[in-house]
Amino acid sequence: MPLESPSLLNPLWFLLFLLTTNAAVLTTTKTHVFKEAPKFYNSPTCPSLHNDSTVCSDVAVHVAMTLDAAYLRGSMAAILSVLQHSSCPENVIFHFVAAASTSNSILLTQTLTTSFPYLKFRVYPFGDSAVAGLISTSIRSALDCPLNYARNYLATLLPPCVCRVVYLDSDLVLVDDIAKLAATPLGPHAVLAAPEYCNANFTTYFTPTFWANPTLSLTFEGRDACYFNTGVMVIDLDRWRAGGYTNKIVEWMELQKRMRIYELGSLPPFLLVFAGNIASVDHRWNQHGLGGDNFRGLCRDLHPGPVSLLHWSGKGKPWVRLDTNRPCPLDALWAPYDLLQTPFALES
Repeated sequence: MPLESPSLLNPLWFLLFLLTTNAAVLTTTKTHVFKEAPKFYNSPTCPSLHNDSTVCSDVAVHVAMTLDAAYLRGSMAAILSVLQHSSCPENVIFHFVAAASTSNSILLTQTLTTSFPYLKFRVYPFGDSAVAGLISTSIRSALDCPLNYARNYLATLLPPCVCRVVYLDSDLVLVDDIAKLAATPLGPHAVLAAPEYCNANFTTYFTPTFWANPTLSLTFEGRDACYFNTGVMVIDLDRWRAGGYTNKIVEWMELQKRMRIYELGSLPPFLLVFAGNIASVDHRWNQHGLGGDNFRGLCRDLHPGPVSLLHWSGKGKPWVRLDTNRPCPLDALWAPYDLLQTPFALES
């Protein structure tokens, strides 16, 4: 059930969307066909949304994700996991950001509509031109995709009435109620909450050029700066807008184009702006690194402690390893959420 957004979707996009959402029973992207997910219902204690202002409801849990063909299979699994484990799944509203310059954008919307016919969502086109001149090559080409930087612009892409959003990467699944994550306290000043890892060597996220510069090296002075993962965040969009944080991130990206101060894609600008000034998300909400490192993607074990979210950050993705018959043991935890329609199921 896509939510109408005439102000956010141009007339051509909206017309094509209407034409294509009714064009097929099965959903395909390239060679992928996805099954229809079951419908999930609210528990009796869930508050009801007002249909006339659903997208602006402060009762809803707002979830933002990017949407592209390369990671669509992961996105579908993530969506299913959110709905399956939510106590109020009908109160979850998804905000998907898709690259406006790709021909697959309409097909991606169709995929959502046919596989999740009851899903409340909007799709927001994101023009590559917004960041194309700001992206520097990183250690892994997948990190250089313009859509990876869309999280920087959520405060302007989403309607102003959306005050708080949970941002999720596409390579994860939840095994707990997302409302608990969305309720993470931000305190009186924090703009966002994310899982922090203060044992990580923070200096490695920036180049020797950065640390050798007397002015730049003072950036974190007075801040207890730690690495944090931007694939799972709770963001106060009102505070973001008021503080002009998109511009602050862009300023660091512009500096990066003039002098190489980091190597790792869209993460370092977030660290430069926010590290040391965020609220912490419990590590149970980011059992991260299951995709291995950024080079080889080797198998990894779970970290000690409880688990509410499994995150295949790193090079190795579970759907790729499963397809090549080289899965890691923990990929079996992702497989139940895979909506891919197999050839055998199609024939039957």
